[in-house]
Amino acid sequence: MARRIDPYSVRLLVAAVQTGSIVRAAAQEHIAPSALSRRLADLEHAFGTPLLIRSPRGVTPTDAGRMVLERGEKIDDELQALARDVQTMGSEVRGTVRLYANMSAVIGFLPERLRDFMARYPAVQVSLLECDTRDVIRACLDDLADAGVGVGVPAQAGLESWPFALDPLQVVLPASHALVGCEALGFAQVLNLPLIGVNQGGALDRSLHERAAALQRPLSMKVSVSSFDAVCRMVEAGLGIAVIPRSAAAAYAGSPRFVRLPLDEPWAMRELRLFALRKSPRPRAVEALIHVLRG
Repeated sequence: MARRIDPYSVRLLVAAVQTGSIVRAAAQEHIAPSALSRRLADLEHAFGTPLLIRSPRGVTPTDAGRMVLERGEKIDDELQALARDVQTMGSEVRGTVRLYANMSAVIGFLPERLRDFMARYPAVQVSLLECDTRDVIRACLDDLADAGVGVGVPAQAGLESWPFALDPLQVVLPASHALVGCEALGFAQVLNLPLIGVNQGGALDRSLHERAAALQRPLSMKVSVSSFDAVCRMVEAGLGIAVIPRSAAAAYAGSPRFVRLPLDEPWAMRELRLFALRKSPRPRAVEALIHVLRG
C-alpha cells in the first residue's frame, strides 16, 4: 500500500457512516466539514477504492467501506482503551525493576528500604538478585540491572552512583576470646590470629588480601565459607575470628555468644553505593526505586 492509513481518518469514516452525514459527523468530531471531506478522500486514495456513496441525502458505505467500518470500530475501541491505560499509568507507578545487590546490602539495609518502597508503590515488582559487587557493576553497565547496590568503586564511564549506606568492617570474636577486653583491633593484630573467610574471591575477600599484601603479611584463611551466617557459626565454634561488615555482624553475631570490635583502620569505614546506568529519562518505576533507596 503506497500511503499510510491514518487512524483518525478511519475514526472520521466511522462517524460519517454512523451519522449518515458529513456535516453531522463533522459537528460530532469537532472538525470542519470541508476538512473531514478531504480526510475521507485521502483515506479512499490510501485504500485505492471508494469507501462512501455520496448523495444529496447523505453518505452510505460501499462494500469496502463496510469492511473499514467494522474494522475501524474495533481499532477505535483499542485506541481508546490504549489512551485510558496510558492515562492510568500517569497516575500510578507500575512495572518491574531489576535490582542487583551485594550480600551485606541484602542483609543489612535493603529489607527495610524495600518494605518502604513497596508500601509507597504497591504496583511495582522488584526482582532482586544477590551477587558480588563486581557483578553488580557489570550488570548495571550491561543494562541487565536497572539499579545496583555494592561497595563503592572508582567512577565507571556511563554509570551514575549515589551514597547508599556506611557499613564499616568489624572484628567478630567468640565471647570467650582472650582479646575480648580490647576497644578495637588493628589489622596487623588480626593477621596474627586464625581467620574465617567469606565468599572467596568476592569484594571483601579481595580487599583483605590487598591490605595484607600492603603490610607484607600473609593472609591465610583457616576456613572459608560462602555466607555471613556460616562465618559467625564458625567463630562461635571457636575455629577463628572474622572481619565482616557491621550489617552482617549485627544480623548474625548479635547474641552474647559473640563480641564485636571495630577494625581500627582508615579503610575499614566501608561505603556502599547505589549504581545505575546513565539514562534520560528512566522508567518511572526505576526512578522511584532509586529515589527511595537513596533515602
